[in-house]
Amino acid sequence: MPDSGFPYDDRTDFADADRGFVGTVEDPAITDDSGRVVWNCDAYAFLAGDRPDTVHPSLWRQSGLVARHGLYEVTDGIYQVRGFDLSNVTFVEGDTGVIVIDPLISVETARAAIALYRAHRGERPVTGVIYTHSHVDHFGGVRGVVTPEDVAARRTPVIAPEGFLEHAIAENVYAGTAMGRRAGYMYGAALDRDARGGVGAGLGQTTSTGTVSLIPPTVDITRTGQELSVDGVRMEFQLAPDSEAPAEMHFLFPDRRALCMAENATHTLHNLLTLRGALVRDPHGWARHLTHAIEMYADRSDVLFASHHWPTWGAERIRTFLGLQRDLYAYLHDQTVRLLNKGYTGAEIAELIELPPALANVWHTHGYYGSVSHNVKAIYQRYMGWFDGVPSRLWQHPPEQAARRYVDAMGGADLVVTRARSAADDGDLRWAAQLLDHVVFAEPKHQAGRALLADVLDRLGYGAENGTWRNFYLSGARELRDGNFGTPTAPSSPDMIAQLPPEMFFDSVAVQLDGPRAWSTDLAIRWDFPDHGAAYRTTLHNGVFTYVRDGAGPVSLTVRVPRAALGALAAGDLDAARSAGLTLDGDETALHGLLAVIDPGDSAFNIVEP
Repeated sequence: MPDSGFPYDDRTDFADADRGFVGTVEDPAITDDSGRVVWNCDAYAFLAGDRPDTVHPSLWRQSGLVARHGLYEVTDGIYQVRGFDLSNVTFVEGDTGVIVIDPLISVETARAAIALYRAHRGERPVTGVIYTHSHVDHFGGVRGVVTPEDVAARRTPVIAPEGFLEHAIAENVYAGTAMGRRAGYMYGAALDRDARGGVGAGLGQTTSTGTVSLIPPTVDITRTGQELSVDGVRMEFQLAPDSEAPAEMHFLFPDRRALCMAENATHTLHNLLTLRGALVRDPHGWARHLTHAIEMYADRSDVLFASHHWPTWGAERIRTFLGLQRDLYAYLHDQTVRLLNKGYTGAEIAELIELPPALANVWHTHGYYGSVSHNVKAIYQRYMGWFDGVPSRLWQHPPEQAARRYVDAMGGADLVVTRARSAADDGDLRWAAQLLDHVVFAEPKHQAGRALLADVLDRLGYGAENGTWRNFYLSGARELRDGNFGTPTAPSSPDMIAQLPPEMFFDSVAVQLDGPRAWSTDLAIRWDFPDHGAAYRTTLHNGVFTYVRDGAGPVSLTVRVPRAALGALAAGDLDAARSAGLTLDGDETALHGLLAVIDPGDSAFNIVEP
């Protein structure tokens, strides 16, 4: 973390963040059709003031940069709207219209962004859409800039890296409930926007809460070096799979010497394992993709822009920026693997690794969104799994049971709270939090323990340079004081559900099945999906739901599922599914029997208490 000696007087990032400013909206509140505010551009206006003691100085600096909002000119014919959501949306002007890159999370914020662009650049039609990768903040607002009918009627291409649709849906369906709940912590969804609450998440300020949409790609990028021309705009693509996202790509606009790096090179150390939960990302492959980008594009680019933060101008600065970003992920990977091969565990390596001065002494490598600590643990997890090899840790009690034993061994909750208070007074907040965590899990209604843990989490949050760490700490403190705030945003949307291929629909059913309740249930059903031209035979046996395409064997029911009915069926609303065209032929009790053993996730499960 930077100290008072770090170059806070270096204003280069501020000049870059303000460069090309064209204008912004008069009304900062973006609302949905009901008038509900889904994004407020001025929610973080307080960051323009003096920093209080409740925010780390480096995070205050980063948040002030990221909170800037409006339309910015990147280079001739390329514009970005920043500060209208967690991510940026980019507009590339062609011969007759405009190509939209990464249309934000929500329909409402994307609609406001393109309205701002058009207010300054004219009523240009959308002649293409590009999704840089498969995370929702890069496609969810697409219906705010184009409609499915536009895509079909105007033959407007929707361009994405190979595998985009599968990964975009899978992340939000399989573990979407758990990820959504934890994302509320990660992005500080329930925190007040002020110096004692949410100040930003480092990558962007927070997530919008509007309508998530999805229009499937019509053009897949399948290889590095693939070229495409849309509305007179030439593009050259580099696939970067299994980097920041499972499906991701970079691309160059050679005629404008402008390079888009998606989310693989931004002004922060990114996550290798996001705190909301995800598959562990591959820093070795990530670094390799950045090396290839340097070799392919650095000398052909005058400006680099990304799906978050502000651009970098100048060929020499671009090469340096990309090189440092590459070295950042490569160093963490290589040194973690070196130390794990010496027998150190992930937690130990996280305390040992320091970045070399060349990396530590630039702002864009700081852990505002990811961190050295949790990224190192993620690398260990990727290679070695959850078990650190110590036999006594192989079969430990789960947290609630262990907490009762710890508290009893230490003399009871009151004595543990006393010891924790002493640790907090001495500044050992990590130990105080660990002690109090045991108290709360052993005796959830112990008010002194809850209150002190909330205070300790506040202090940890106020001292965190990492925006997501701060949000986790402060969200935990809020729930200890005010109760569970649930999941403020839905993990999936009707558009996503409607795009589920049959296999993923069946997989989503299987992971929601209450196995013990289904032990004695035996069912066989045929499913016809006319829009997919496919049929399946499914069985439920021994608490396991399986499917086989064109499977042979007797069934008691045939279910015909048009695409329009899939969302309602996935939600368990059989009446709505029938209204959307679902038909049943045979013993309907078979479907009712299947639905009866479905156990949906809990979007308000406890996190900071048992």
